Amino acid sequence: MIHALDRPGPIRSHARMLRQVFIVGIQNTFVYRWNFLLRTGFGIVPLLGMLFLWRAVTDASGGEIAGYEYGGMIFYFMLVVFLDNLISPTEDDWQIAADIRDGRLSALLLKPLNYLLYRFGLYASYRLTYICIVALPIGTLIFFLREYIQLPQDPWTWPILALSVLMAAGIQFLIGYCLGLCAFWVLEISTLILIVYSFEYFLSGMIFPLDILPGWMQGFIKWSPFTYELFFPVQIAMERVKGPALWEGLAIQAGWLAAIAIGAHFLWRAGLRKYQAVGG
Repeated sequence: MIHALDRPGPIRSHARMLRQVFIVGIQNTFVYRWNFLLRTGFGIVPLLGMLFLWRAVTDASGGEIAGYEYGGMIFYFMLVVFLDNLISPTEDDWQIAADIRDGRLSALLLKPLNYLLYRFGLYASYRLTYICIVALPIGTLIFFLREYIQLPQDPWTWPILALSVLMAAGIQFLIGYCLGLCAFWVLEISTLILIVYSFEYFLSGMIFPLDILPGWMQGFIKWSPFTYELFFPVQIAMERVKGPALWEGLAIQAGWLAAIAIGAHFLWRAGLRKYQAVGG
């Protein structure tokens, strides 16, 4: 008889499952390595356009705009491109919706796995493989624009930045997860994804730094979850947010992460009841 203490506990079982999913995800991702390289190439092209755009804008504004000089603006977009490649999900929402719509979820439910951890394992493997594949083009970009790089001077910035980036990754992953779960109720989620990602693209700081917007918009930006996907971690890396504002931002970021995680939990439970009720 196997002693009870010799049986793998839930934590060990989940860790083993997560490791196996991670390995499978890496193997699957390598099949699409050329897609990753092309996507990264097209992602870098807008940055090259920004070199000319913000040169004209800063020159017309007397050398700077909202506290950003030309070099600072280029460094901002370099960080945005790097973080976007590092943590932004790659079609996770579409894959979750396909699992639900095509019935693959039924097979997964028969296995002793947590679907959220399963999807997170795939997400993590995709991001790790992606950043390894695109390291060369990103490294080349950094080399040519190295004169604009301004590394943090305060050593405490690095661990705080790492914490913020991890929370930003969690927010992005969970938003995609929640969008995918909407397939329990909506057959085609493309319109919903387009609407959410349109707001995300504008309000995450992808197009321009959010602090150059008018003051009357800053209150909304401060409390928007999209702000903490890219803009806030970049501000930490550039040491443009310090003191109480830094800790307040981290608290808001953590609050959004917790709120979206709780929302994802309830969406999953409600969707699963509907899925099982119709014979899924």
